[in-house]
Amino acid sequence: MDPTMRCPICGSRREAVFTTKVLTRYDAEFHFCHHCGYLGAADPHWLAEAYSDAIATMDTGLVTRNAALARRCIPIVYSLLGPDRASARCLDFAGGSGLFTRLMRDAGFDYYWTDKYSDNLFARGFEFDVNTGQHELVSAFEVLEHAADPLELVREALTKTSASVFLFTTELFDGSPPGPREWWYYAFETGQHISFFQRRTLETMGSKLGLHFSSLRGLHLFSRQPISVRQRMAATPIRRLLIPWVRRQLDSRTFSDFESIRAQLQNGTEEASEG
Repeated sequence: MDPTMRCPICGSRREAVFTTKVLTRYDAEFHFCHHCGYLGAADPHWLAEAYSDAIATMDTGLVTRNAALARRCIPIVYSLLGPDRASARCLDFAGGSGLFTRLMRDAGFDYYWTDKYSDNLFARGFEFDVNTGQHELVSAFEVLEHAADPLELVREALTKTSASVFLFTTELFDGSPPGPREWWYYAFETGQHISFFQRRTLETMGSKLGLHFSSLRGLHLFSRQPISVRQRMAATPIRRLLIPWVRRQLDSRTFSDFESIRAQLQNGTEEASEG
């Protein structure tokens, strides 16, 4: 089988369903897997150019999305972590500017950042280090649609962190793939979205990973343990009441992070002067 026709999720044969322009100038063929519902670019040779600027100009919702995600995730992440929530490490995978990481640290979570394409603007000093030990949870918001092999991306993130939960967002479609001009989420002008999913695609991924798949009102997750009723409640409208309660259980890291970074800078200055 031609490798471009093999589904990276389930291994079944895909078929070409449409060709469209990406980055307004390259012809891109997209293949669909009838077995698991995965739709992906056959040969995304334009990715290096697409990521010459990691944050697409079209992403006008970046700040609003991060603020909204933080509000939604505060009670959810709290419910997903174990009893040592204040010290449990979390990682925002492909975390862009670091804004979400900063917001979650401000809320009291021990959150870290990594992104091989983007600069860390808001969470400097809290970059992921594979040698720091286990992270309990990995978040990856608007990430899977950027990956040519989404299954391997999730597997790699969980392996590097030993995390038991992978929390993520991506828009889903039902039935046959929408036409190239029928779905805003394609964003072919940016060239960065190359993978698209149905619910059954994500269920297949969970099965391949040996993990449970759940959806919580637009947030999706793979987890080693099934999600409880209590954890599901954290994603319902009751979360608006839970956010202030969670903030009272955790100490914001805003000032302690400031003191930590200031101490590092002072130590660096002292060492330089002694040298």
